[in-house]
Amino acid sequence: MFLVVGLGNIGKQYEHTRHNVGFDAIDLISNKYNIAVNREKFRGMYGEGNICGSKVILLKPSTYMNLSGESVREVVNFYKIENENIIVLYDDISLDIGRLRIRSQGSAGGHNGIKNIISNLGTDVFPRVKIGVGQPNGELVAHVLGRFSKDDAEKLKEVFIAAVESVEVIIDKGIKEAMNRFNGFKL
Repeated sequence: MFLVVGLGNIGKQYEHTRHNVGFDAIDLISNKYNIAVNREKFRGMYGEGNICGSKVILLKPSTYMNLSGESVREVVNFYKIENENIIVLYDDISLDIGRLRIRSQGSAGGHNGIKNIISNLGTDVFPRVKIGVGQPNGELVAHVLGRFSKDDAEKLKEVFIAAVESVEVIIDKGIKEAMNRFNGFKL
């Protein structure tokens, strides 16, 4: 079984912001695989389905970004999911818009949602799909809670397609194959 988590913040004011690209990616996966993410439990919204022949839980934590690990931990403990089968999609300011990077483990890199997941799981070993949102020109919080320009939103459509495909490859062929295929991805 796999857990695919998209990080973001709940509430209309946060929809389609840079910080919510994880939620947006989960919505695309949900639509593609007809997995309704409409059940409320585990301090989040979730749905169950199949991707590439494997049972999958899609999760959007409702704890707000900085406490995402609490929701992830509840799902992992309930379903007894292995760390290597927890895939987290989230925004990364160190990557330009149009870039994607996949990692099998590592530090939080300053991302508070990832920091909280590492703290709650007690490990930094879990696959991540980082979606580039670009460096801030000014204040960090204003940047990540801001929306994309029309041009950037167009670029993101292709990145989201690649992010969904990368999740499929991680599930079907493993993290190394996904890293080989997608870590050079750039528009």
